Amino acid sequence: MNMQKLMQQAQRMQRDLESKKKEIAQEEFVGKYEWVEVKLNGNKDMVSCKINQESLDEDDIEMLEDFIVLAMKDALEKVNKEYEDKMGQYAGMFDGLM
Repeated sequence: MNMQKLMQQAQRMQRDLESKKKEIAQEEFVGKYEWVEVKLNGNKDMVSCKINQESLDEDDIEMLEDFIVLAMKDALEKVNKEYEDKMGQYAGMFDGLM
């Protein structure tokens, strides 16, 4: 294969990867568990955390903390799935470059 053609393909793939990363970064992912809802952006930053206080008693604080962790995991799984769906075709091609 022609080296110039190979370089062009690599540059095209890199532009495509960057485009998909930007697309994912602009999306929001909501994770829910019991009384807690968290929202992450595609960069895996928490944007918001909402608690349904109507069903919360003083004794439920420890359980609420566990629910926040589980809601966060739910949202992170959604972000990771989106990365797999959109970036899967490039899996392993650029290990260590990103």
